[in-house]
Amino acid sequence: MRLRPYVHSHDFDLMKNWITDERAHALWCANRIAFPLEKENFGRFVEQQFEREGDQAFVAAKDDGRIVGFICCSVNYDSNEAMLKFVLVDPSQRGRGYGKEMVKLAARYACDIAKASMVHLNVFTANAAARRCYENAGFTERNTADDAFVYKNESWGRCNMIWNPEAVK
Repeated sequence: MRLRPYVHSHDFDLMKNWITDERAHALWCANRIAFPLEKENFGRFVEQQFEREGDQAFVAAKDDGRIVGFICCSVNYDSNEAMLKFVLVDPSQRGRGYGKEMVKLAARYACDIAKASMVHLNVFTANAAARRCYENAGFTERNTADDAFVYKNESWGRCNMIWNPEAVK
């Protein structure tokens, strides 16, 4: 697997249907992007994330070039901390280790290329599968904020996780 920059004109149509329902959408992006994903809105969102927070958008491609994931990475230059965001894996490819590999590659990029001293991410407590993926990639819980997000009649906590590269050598 390898990461490459997200190319909106090429990649959006391949990933636009990866989120099939409103709850999964909220788990992925906390409703910061309109559901369902539309090309113009998503392209504008990716651009705004870069302009506001320096997010670099990537796709994860298998060795045959087929994309199986999407992820963003930003670095806060004041704290020298990187944050991984908007982690998404093609539902037909889940359970095969692609999410784990993509997250590890993005964390290594943040440390080795962007020279961040630490990498972290947030995951909703209602998203147990994503949390397991991140734990398998070497992330551990740093703290959890209870009732951080409300989706319909559900209240979700937000768990901040920090990467320990030594845990997954």
